[in-house]
This record gives sequence, structure tokens and C-alpha cells, in this order.
Amino acid sequence: MESRAINFGAGPSALPTSVLQEATKGLLNFKGTGMGIAEISHRSKEFTAYLQSVEQNIRKLLDIQPTHSILFTQGGGSTQFSAVVLNMLARHRLLHPQLKDEDRILDYVVTGSWSKKAAEEARRMGGSTVNIAADSRKYSKDQKSFDNIPTADAYSFSNDPALIYYCANETVDGVEFSPEENSPASFPFQLLPRNALLPLVGDHSSSFMSRPIPHLSDHAIIYAGAQKNVGPAGLTILIVRNDCIVDVDAAARLGAIPVPICLSYKTLADHNSMYNTPSVLSIYITGLVLEYMLQLGGLDYYADLTNRKSKKVYDALKYGENKGIFKGKVKEGSGSQMNIVFDVLGEGLLAKFIAGAEERGMKGLKGHRSVGGIRVSIYNAVTEEETDLLISYMEQFAGQHKVDKE
Repeated sequence: MESRAINFGAGPSALPTSVLQEATKGLLNFKGTGMGIAEISHRSKEFTAYLQSVEQNIRKLLDIQPTHSILFTQGGGSTQFSAVVLNMLARHRLLHPQLKDEDRILDYVVTGSWSKKAAEEARRMGGSTVNIAADSRKYSKDQKSFDNIPTADAYSFSNDPALIYYCANETVDGVEFSPEENSPASFPFQLLPRNALLPLVGDHSSSFMSRPIPHLSDHAIIYAGAQKNVGPAGLTILIVRNDCIVDVDAAARLGAIPVPICLSYKTLADHNSMYNTPSVLSIYITGLVLEYMLQLGGLDYYADLTNRKSKKVYDALKYGENKGIFKGKVKEGSGSQMNIVFDVLGEGLLAKFIAGAEERGMKGLKGHRSVGGIRVSIYNAVTEEETDLLISYMEQFAGQHKVDKE
């Protein structure tokens, strides 16, 4: 087989080589049907059974209880910016039919580019009042950057909001809520009401299946695009608490915003995620990835792997900072374990670093166009050995270059 590049891109991201090799077989002959997975009917008994196995493996890996349904849809996280608002406003309308629209509050925790976009979409759609429960820019060095996760005293949640939204990991800005509850950078679950059906919505796209999800059962909705850790682009996975799968048409008759039929969680649930043709190929490869993950030991294995890889990258970043070549963009303790961002100092050295990496077969390291710099994405399929090659290059680069100080 021809040598493959090491993909440090932020998504679509690397997939396990053995999974890709197995997937090529299914492209020609899926489950002995004589037809490829991209050709077979999504309503065939073979694919229907396969879809059920994918759901079962997600439940097994994340320990999801029957209180929550697993739904498969399309459109990525950006479509869910709209869908979560519409479905949760419909739920709130059914619970509080007499409430005025301006009194229906949506709480948003804004810690990066994606949560900012989600809040903007909620405001654009109307039918409610958006409350920014926390904005991490207020606590940044320049009052403008998303370089931190706020501490618990920075949050101001509403009474009885229709939803509480956060993004677990911000791929552009490289900040992430800590999974350790005693960390100042953890999500402040302790500030939310206890013994209540919380309207908590978590965008877990870029950390999904890298480790267990804290307080999963307390969430109303968790969603994730598959194209980071579990599959190719084209599939969005939803974990929806059953009381949030509501009759959106009944809510519309009471004055709620009508929900497009394919954005309604009830449509997805009532038709086992097959109201229309699902992303068959993406689901197939995701299923192979989940089976591979279980074989390796599940989320315990991947959480340990993620911890080791990210620690090595941050240690190399610190080494480069001490040499005056690299500069981290995120406050210590708030850094993402999936997407590590930094600048390369010195005229022309950023381009030189990227070019040198590509010469060594390492691709996808250029930072997001809105912030520049370097972004190292170490999703599940990036091996520790591949990460070590990057570490070696970072240390070599930092040791070989100097920045002139005026």
C-alpha cells in the first residue's frame, strides 16, 4: 500500500487505516448482498439491522440509558444550531402556552467561534430572548479573544430557560471544558437546578467519543458531527432525552415557530431515523469505527490515549515557548485536548514550519483562516506514534531557529 500522510486536520479528520481497508470491501459487497453499501436500499433488512447495531454500540460506549433516544440525521452541527432552538422552543410552548415570546429565554455559554455562531442563529430565528449566560471574551487578555474557559463565578443562568447551550470543545479557538469536575475550567453543572429535567444542550462534535461525557444523563440534547472522531462527513448523531421529542405541530398550533419536518426530532424518532434516505455510507463507516473502538477497549482506552497525546504536544509547545519560537494562544488549564493552537514567531517561520511538516508527510496543521497560526488536531485515529513524529519535528524546529529580539 502507498504511504499515507499523517492527517492533523480539524475535520474531516483521520480514520483508522484498518477501518478504511474494511470499508472498501463493503463498497463492493455489503453483508453478502452482492451490492455495495453506496448502492443498497436503506430500507433493506441488512442495512436496517446494521443501523440498529450502530445505535447499540453508541449506547454501549457512552452508557446511554433508555431515557434518551439516539437519532441519525444530516446537516452537521450548524443545522443543529437551528434544530435545537426549534424543538426546545416547541417543548417550552407546550409546557408554558401562555408565555410571551420575549419571556422565553435561551441561555448561551459563548466560549468560541462555534458557540458564538449558535447564539447568533438563535437570535436570528426569533421567538425568544437570547441571554448570554457567560462570554469568555470578557476574561481574555485583550477582551476580544476566545482564549479561556470562564470560572464558575462568571455564569448567569436564567430561571426556567427553554434551553441552556454550550460547546464542549471549540475547534477554531482551541479551548475545551475540562472533564475533571474539580477543575476551574469544567462546565458549572453545580449551578444548574437539581432533580429537574434540565434543558441542557451540548455540542460535542469535536470531542465526541474521545472520552465519557460528563453528566450525560442530565442533558436534554447532545449532538455531534461524525467527521472528527467516528466517521466521515455527512452524518450527525443526536442523543435526545425522550421528553424533548415533542409534537412540534401541536406546539405550532399554540403559536410556536413551525418546525421543518426533517428538523423535527419526533419525525426522526417516529421513523427510526429513516423518514428520508439517511447518510448510508457515513453510517456504515461510523459503524466500523465504533466496532474498532470497542475492540481496543472503548472510551477508557481512548481517554488515556488522548491524555497522553495532548500532554506530549503541550510539553513540546512549552519547550518551543521557552526557546522563543512558539507562543500558545490559550490560557493554561483551558486548552483543548483535541485541537491545540499556537503561533510560530519570527518573520516567515510560520510558513517554514508548515512547509517542513508537509515535507515530512504531516498535513492539516494550518490554523483556521479566522485566527491563523498552527492547529494540531489529534483526534482518535491519530496514533501516538504519529503524534511522536510531530513532537520530534516541533522540538527540532524550535531548536534550530531563533527570533531576533529588538
